[in-house]
Amino acid sequence: MLKTKSLYILLVIAINNFAVGVPKPEDKHEKILHEKEHYKNEEHNKEYDHEAFLGEEAKTFDQLTPEESKRRLSLIVDKIDKNNDGEVDFEELQGWIKYTQSKYLTNDVDKQWKTHNVAGSEKITWDQYRKSVYGFSEDNEAMELDLNEELGGYSYKAMLDRDRRRWHEADEDSDGALNREEFAAFLHPEEAGRMKNIVILETLEDIDKNKDGKISLEEYITDLYHQNIEDGEDLPDWVKSERDQFTSYRDKNGDGFMDADEVRDWIFPQGFDHAEAETRHLILESDSNDDQKLTKEEILNKYDLFVGSQATDFGEALTRHDEF
Repeated sequence: MLKTKSLYILLVIAINNFAVGVPKPEDKHEKILHEKEHYKNEEHNKEYDHEAFLGEEAKTFDQLTPEESKRRLSLIVDKIDKNNDGEVDFEELQGWIKYTQSKYLTNDVDKQWKTHNVAGSEKITWDQYRKSVYGFSEDNEAMELDLNEELGGYSYKAMLDRDRRRWHEADEDSDGALNREEFAAFLHPEEAGRMKNIVILETLEDIDKNKDGKISLEEYITDLYHQNIEDGEDLPDWVKSERDQFTSYRDKNGDGFMDADEVRDWIFPQGFDHAEAETRHLILESDSNDDQKLTKEEILNKYDLFVGSQATDFGEALTRHDEF
C-alpha cells in the first residue's frame, strides 16, 4: 500500500546530493492487516478480505475480467482443498490465510535483506541500513534534510530517531547489528511478540497529534475520519458509532483518553486471532447451505468477496507447486 511519490520527487530535486532513496514514513513499513478497517464508512471493506485471502497478490487491481478472476480463483480453491474432498472446511481456509500472510512476510524480508545487505553478510549494521535507506550516515545531515516547515514534509531527524529506536529493540543481542531474524522483527514488529511495546508506542505517537502522551477522542476520530470536523456537522453514522466505541470500550478508565495500556488492548485484543476471525467471516458470507463448509461453487458465487476484479496472479506459484 505504498503512497504516491510526488513529495519524494520534490525532495530529490531540492536535495539531490543526499536524498536519493529517502522514504516517506508510510512507504517504509507496511501497515499491519489487523490495523486496517474491515468496515469503512458503514460499507464492508472488501479490500480487507482480499488482502487476507490473497496476501501480497492483492496489490494489483482491476487487471482481470470477472471470468479470468473466477478461473484463477478456481485454481486457488483446488490448492486450499488439501484433502481433495471437493469442499473447503474451516481448518483449510484458516490455514490458507495464515499461509498467504506468512508468504508475504517471508518474501518482503527476503527482498529487503538483499537490498540492504548487498555484501551478503550475516548481519546488517545500523550505519549500513541508515545509509541504504536515507542516503546519509550522520545525524547532522538528517537535520539539514528536515524540510518539515519549508515544504510541509516530514522530519527526517524524527524518522531516523524512530527507526533507530525500533532497531535497538529488534537487536536482541545488543551488538548494534541485526541478523536476518532480528531484521524481520525490525521490519514487521507486529509479528514478533517481543516487539509489541514498540508497535503500541508507534501507534500512540502516530495518533497523538498534540504529543501529550495519550489519545483524545478528537484525535481518535480524526485518525479514522481524515476530514476536518466542523461544529454542528452531521457526522456519518459510523463515525458516531466509533465515538461510542471510544467512550464505552476503548477508554476503559473513563478519563477521556486512551493511554498506552488501552492502546494495547485496542490493537492487540487478548484472545483475538485475525486468521480465525477472517475465516469465520468468509464462511459466514459464502456458506449458502449453512454446513460450515464451502464448495467451489459457493466460493465462485462470491468471487468478488475473495478476489473481486483484482489480479490474482498465482500462476507462478501454481506452476512452481509451492508448498502449502
